[in-house]
Amino acid sequence: MPSARRLACWEPDNVLKAIRADLAIIRERDPAARGLLEILLCYPGFHALVLHRFSHRLWALGMPLVPRLMSQAARLVTGVEIHPGARIGKGVFIDHGMGVVIGETAVIGDLCLLYQGVTLGGTGKQVGKRHPTLMENVVVGAGAKVLGAISVGANTRIGAGSVLVRDVGPDSTVVGIPGRVIHQSGVRIDPLAHSALPDAEARVIRNLMERIDSLETELARTQACLRDLAAGKPIGESCRGESQSLKDREILEFLGDNPGSTLG
Repeated sequence: MPSARRLACWEPDNVLKAIRADLAIIRERDPAARGLLEILLCYPGFHALVLHRFSHRLWALGMPLVPRLMSQAARLVTGVEIHPGARIGKGVFIDHGMGVVIGETAVIGDLCLLYQGVTLGGTGKQVGKRHPTLMENVVVGAGAKVLGAISVGANTRIGAGSVLVRDVGPDSTVVGIPGRVIHQSGVRIDPLAHSALPDAEARVIRNLMERIDSLETELARTQACLRDLAAGKPIGESCRGESQSLKDREILEFLGDNPGSTLG
Protein backbone atom coordinates (compact mmCIF):
# COMPACT_ATOMS: atom_id res chain seq x y z
CA MET A 1 0.00 0.00 0.00
CA PRO A 2 1.13 3.61 -0.55
CA SER A 3 2.90 5.32 2.32
CA ALA A 4 1.21 7.88 4.57
CA ARG A 5 3.00 10.65 2.70
CA ARG A 6 1.54 9.52 -0.61
CA LEU A 7 -1.92 9.08 0.87
CA ALA A 8 -1.86 12.75 1.91
CA CYS A 9 -2.82 13.80 -1.62
CA TRP A 10 -6.27 12.25 -1.06
CA GLU A 11 -7.05 14.40 1.98
CA PRO A 12 -9.66 17.17 1.51
CA ASP A 13 -7.27 20.12 1.92
CA ASN A 14 -5.20 18.92 -1.03
CA VAL A 15 -7.98 18.95 -3.63
CA LEU A 16 -6.83 22.08 -5.46
CA LYS A 17 -3.22 20.94 -5.50
CA ALA A 18 -4.31 17.63 -7.05
CA ILE A 19 -6.37 19.42 -9.72
CA ARG A 20 -3.37 21.57 -10.68
CA ALA A 21 -1.27 18.41 -10.98
CA ASP A 22 -3.97 16.84 -13.20
CA LEU A 23 -3.81 19.83 -15.51
CA ALA A 24 -0.02 19.74 -15.65
CA ILE A 25 0.15 16.04 -16.55
CA ILE A 26 -2.31 16.48 -19.43
CA ARG A 27 -0.20 19.28 -20.89
CA GLU A 28 2.90 17.12 -20.49
CA ARG A 29 1.60 13.85 -21.91
CA ASP A 30 -1.05 14.72 -24.48
CA PRO A 31 0.29 16.16 -27.75
CA ALA A 32 -3.28 17.12 -28.72
CA ALA A 33 -3.58 19.55 -25.80
CA ARG A 34 -3.21 23.03 -27.32
CA GLY A 35 -3.57 25.05 -24.16
CA LEU A 36 -5.03 25.40 -20.69
CA LEU A 37 -8.44 26.65 -21.85
CA GLU A 38 -8.86 23.70 -24.20
CA ILE A 39 -8.13 21.26 -21.38
CA LEU A 40 -10.56 23.00 -19.05
CA LEU A 41 -13.36 22.93 -21.61
CA CYS A 42 -12.80 19.81 -23.72
CA TYR A 43 -11.34 17.00 -21.59
CA PRO A 44 -14.07 14.82 -20.04
CA GLY A 45 -11.53 12.74 -18.12
CA PHE A 46 -10.32 15.90 -16.39
CA HIS A 47 -13.91 17.01 -15.68
CA ALA A 48 -14.67 13.61 -14.13
CA LEU A 49 -11.61 13.84 -11.89
CA VAL A 50 -12.47 17.35 -10.71
CA LEU A 51 -16.01 16.33 -9.79
CA HIS A 52 -14.68 13.20 -8.11
CA ARG A 53 -12.22 15.13 -5.96
CA PHE A 54 -15.05 17.23 -4.53
CA SER A 55 -17.43 14.27 -4.16
CA HIS A 56 -14.66 12.31 -2.41
CA ARG A 57 -14.19 15.19 0.01
CA LEU A 58 -17.89 15.03 0.92
CA TRP A 59 -17.67 11.24 1.15
CA ALA A 60 -14.74 11.54 3.57
CA LEU A 61 -16.82 13.90 5.71
CA GLY A 62 -19.56 11.26 5.93
CA MET A 63 -22.20 13.17 3.97
CA PRO A 64 -24.94 10.77 2.77
CA LEU A 65 -26.26 10.49 -0.78
CA VAL A 66 -24.88 13.78 -2.18
CA PRO A 67 -21.47 12.32 -3.17
CA ARG A 68 -23.20 9.48 -5.03
CA LEU A 69 -25.45 11.95 -6.82
CA MET A 70 -22.38 13.93 -7.87
CA SER A 71 -20.69 10.80 -9.22
CA GLN A 72 -23.80 9.90 -11.20
CA ALA A 73 -24.00 13.43 -12.61
CA ALA A 74 -20.34 13.14 -13.66
CA ARG A 75 -21.11 9.81 -15.30
CA LEU A 76 -23.93 11.32 -17.33
CA VAL A 77 -21.84 14.28 -18.47
CA THR A 78 -18.46 12.61 -19.06
CA GLY A 79 -19.08 8.88 -19.50
CA VAL A 80 -16.67 8.21 -16.63
CA GLU A 81 -18.02 6.50 -13.50
CA ILE A 82 -15.93 6.96 -10.35
CA HIS A 83 -17.32 5.93 -7.00
CA PRO A 84 -16.80 8.76 -4.49
CA GLY A 85 -15.04 6.35 -2.16
CA ALA A 86 -12.19 5.71 -4.62
CA ARG A 87 -8.86 7.33 -3.70
CA ILE A 88 -7.03 8.97 -6.57
CA GLY A 89 -3.57 10.51 -6.41
CA LYS A 90 -2.16 13.63 -8.05
CA GLY A 91 -1.33 13.99 -11.74
CA VAL A 92 -3.73 11.29 -12.92
CA PHE A 93 -4.81 11.42 -16.57
CA ILE A 94 -7.97 9.69 -17.86
CA ASP A 95 -7.52 10.00 -21.62
CA HIS A 96 -10.79 10.32 -23.60
CA GLY A 97 -12.50 8.64 -20.65
CA MET A 98 -15.67 7.15 -22.12
CA GLY A 99 -16.60 3.89 -20.40
CA VAL A 100 -14.07 4.13 -17.55
CA VAL A 101 -15.37 2.57 -14.30
CA ILE A 102 -13.53 2.93 -10.97
CA GLY A 103 -14.91 1.09 -7.94
CA GLU A 104 -15.41 2.20 -4.35
CA THR A 105 -12.25 0.78 -2.77
CA ALA A 106 -9.95 1.37 -5.75
CA VAL A 107 -6.71 3.25 -5.09
CA ILE A 108 -4.86 5.04 -7.89
CA GLY A 109 -1.39 6.41 -7.25
CA ASP A 110 0.24 9.56 -8.60
CA LEU A 111 0.90 9.99 -12.33
CA CYS A 112 -1.24 7.05 -13.49
CA LEU A 113 -2.68 7.05 -17.01
CA LEU A 114 -6.00 5.37 -17.84
CA TYR A 115 -7.42 5.07 -21.35
CA GLN A 116 -11.05 4.70 -22.42
CA GLY A 117 -12.97 1.60 -21.44
CA VAL A 118 -10.80 0.77 -18.41
CA THR A 119 -12.45 -0.98 -15.47
CA LEU A 120 -11.00 -1.07 -11.97
CA GLY A 121 -13.61 -3.45 -10.63
CA GLY A 122 -14.35 -5.87 -7.83
CA THR A 123 -15.00 -9.59 -7.78
CA GLY A 124 -17.69 -11.24 -5.69
CA LYS A 125 -19.71 -9.62 -2.93
CA GLN A 126 -17.16 -9.54 -0.13
CA VAL A 127 -17.09 -6.56 2.25
CA GLY A 128 -14.03 -4.36 2.60
CA LYS A 129 -11.20 -3.89 0.13
CA ARG A 130 -12.37 -5.47 -3.14
CA HIS A 131 -10.95 -3.24 -5.88
CA PRO A 132 -7.40 -2.88 -7.20
CA THR A 133 -4.58 -0.64 -6.03
CA LEU A 134 -2.44 1.00 -8.72
CA MET A 135 0.90 2.34 -7.52
CA GLU A 136 2.65 5.35 -9.12
CA ASN A 137 2.99 5.81 -12.89
CA VAL A 138 0.88 2.81 -13.96
CA VAL A 139 -0.52 2.85 -17.51
CA VAL A 140 -3.75 0.95 -18.19
CA GLY A 141 -4.51 0.52 -21.90
CA ALA A 142 -7.87 0.94 -23.62
CA GLY A 143 -10.47 -1.63 -22.63
CA ALA A 144 -8.29 -3.31 -19.98
CA LYS A 145 -9.92 -4.77 -16.88
CA VAL A 146 -8.17 -4.88 -13.51
CA LEU A 147 -10.32 -6.90 -11.13
CA GLY A 148 -10.24 -7.70 -7.44
CA ALA A 149 -8.28 -6.52 -4.41
CA ILE A 150 -4.94 -6.83 -6.19
CA SER A 151 -1.89 -4.58 -6.28
CA VAL A 152 -0.21 -3.32 -9.45
CA GLY A 153 3.39 -2.21 -8.93
CA ALA A 154 4.83 1.16 -9.94
CA ASN A 155 5.78 1.84 -13.57
CA THR A 156 3.74 -1.11 -14.84
CA ARG A 157 1.94 -1.10 -18.20
CA ILE A 158 -1.26 -3.08 -18.77
CA GLY A 159 -1.89 -3.69 -22.46
CA ALA A 160 -5.15 -2.78 -24.21
CA GLY A 161 -7.86 -5.40 -23.75
CA SER A 162 -5.99 -7.30 -21.03
CA VAL A 163 -7.75 -8.78 -18.00
CA LEU A 164 -5.63 -8.71 -14.85
CA VAL A 165 -6.78 -10.68 -11.79
CA ARG A 166 -3.58 -11.17 -9.75
CA ASP A 167 -0.86 -9.05 -8.17
CA VAL A 168 1.85 -7.60 -10.40
CA GLY A 169 5.26 -6.36 -9.30
CA PRO A 170 6.82 -3.05 -10.37
CA ASP A 171 8.32 -2.32 -13.80
CA SER A 172 6.24 -4.97 -15.56
CA THR A 173 4.26 -5.30 -18.77
CA VAL A 174 0.96 -7.19 -18.66
CA VAL A 175 -0.79 -8.54 -21.77
CA GLY A 176 -3.48 -11.07 -22.58
CA ILE A 177 -6.51 -12.76 -21.02
CA PRO A 178 -5.83 -13.54 -18.26
CA GLY A 179 -3.04 -10.98 -17.94
CA ARG A 180 0.47 -12.41 -18.25
CA VAL A 181 3.50 -10.55 -16.96
CA ILE A 182 6.68 -9.80 -18.88
CA HIS A 183 9.18 -7.96 -16.68
CA GLN A 184 11.07 -5.00 -18.12
CA SER A 185 12.96 -3.81 -15.05
CA GLY A 186 15.41 -1.03 -15.66
CA VAL A 187 14.02 -0.09 -19.08
CA ARG A 188 12.50 3.36 -19.42
CA ILE A 189 9.15 3.07 -21.20
CA ASP A 190 7.19 5.80 -22.97
CA PRO A 191 3.71 5.67 -21.32
CA LEU A 192 2.05 6.35 -24.68
CA ALA A 193 3.99 3.68 -26.62
CA HIS A 194 1.26 1.05 -26.94
CA SER A 195 2.85 -0.28 -30.14
CA ALA A 196 5.84 -1.47 -28.09
CA LEU A 197 3.78 -4.01 -26.14
CA PRO A 198 4.87 -7.60 -26.80
CA ASP A 199 2.47 -10.09 -28.40
CA ALA A 200 2.77 -12.91 -25.88
CA GLU A 201 0.18 -15.17 -27.52
CA ALA A 202 1.82 -14.94 -30.94
CA ARG A 203 5.22 -15.67 -29.44
CA VAL A 204 3.92 -18.80 -27.68
CA ILE A 205 2.23 -20.01 -30.88
CA ARG A 206 5.42 -19.30 -32.82
CA ASN A 207 7.40 -21.44 -30.36
CA LEU A 208 4.85 -24.25 -30.63
CA MET A 209 4.99 -24.14 -34.44
CA GLU A 210 8.77 -24.30 -34.37
CA ARG A 211 8.53 -27.28 -32.03
CA ILE A 212 6.07 -29.00 -34.38
CA ASP A 213 8.38 -28.27 -37.32
CA SER A 214 11.27 -29.89 -35.46
CA LEU A 215 9.20 -32.97 -34.58
CA GLU A 216 7.91 -33.35 -38.15
CA THR A 217 11.46 -33.13 -39.47
CA GLU A 218 12.63 -35.81 -37.04
CA LEU A 219 9.66 -38.03 -37.94
CA ALA A 220 10.34 -37.70 -41.68
CA ARG A 221 14.02 -38.53 -41.15
CA THR A 222 13.14 -41.64 -39.10
CA GLN A 223 10.63 -42.81 -41.70
CA ALA A 224 13.21 -42.40 -44.49
CA CYS A 225 15.77 -44.42 -42.52
CA LEU A 226 13.29 -47.21 -41.90
CA ARG A 227 12.41 -47.39 -45.59
CA ASP A 228 16.09 -47.63 -46.51
CA LEU A 229 16.67 -50.37 -43.95
CA ALA A 230 13.62 -52.31 -45.13
CA ALA A 231 14.86 -52.13 -48.73
CA GLY A 232 18.36 -53.24 -47.74
CA LYS A 233 19.88 -49.92 -48.81
CA PRO A 234 22.78 -48.31 -46.98
CA ILE A 235 21.86 -45.45 -44.68
CA GLY A 236 22.62 -42.25 -46.54
CA GLU A 237 21.37 -38.75 -47.23
CA SER A 238 17.73 -39.64 -46.59
CA CYS A 239 18.49 -40.18 -42.89
CA ARG A 240 19.95 -36.71 -42.48
CA GLY A 241 16.74 -34.97 -43.42
CA GLU A 242 16.03 -31.31 -44.03
CA SER A 243 13.97 -28.87 -41.99
CA GLN A 244 10.39 -28.75 -43.15
CA SER A 245 9.23 -25.22 -44.06
CA LEU A 246 5.93 -24.12 -42.57
CA LYS A 247 3.46 -23.31 -45.35
CA ASP A 248 0.24 -22.68 -43.43
CA ARG A 249 -0.67 -19.19 -44.66
CA GLU A 250 -3.35 -18.54 -42.02
CA ILE A 251 -1.01 -19.31 -39.13
CA LEU A 252 1.78 -17.18 -40.60
CA GLU A 253 -0.57 -14.25 -41.22
CA PHE A 254 -1.89 -14.54 -37.64
CA LEU A 255 1.67 -14.36 -36.35
CA GLY A 256 2.37 -11.34 -38.52
CA ASP A 257 4.99 -13.12 -40.66
CA ASN A 258 5.53 -12.98 -44.39
CA PRO A 259 4.01 -16.26 -45.73
CA GLY A 260 7.05 -16.72 -47.91
CA SER A 261 9.47 -16.60 -44.98
CA THR A 262 10.34 -19.08 -42.25
CA LEU A 263 9.68 -18.59 -38.55
CA GLY A 264 13.01 -17.15 -37.52
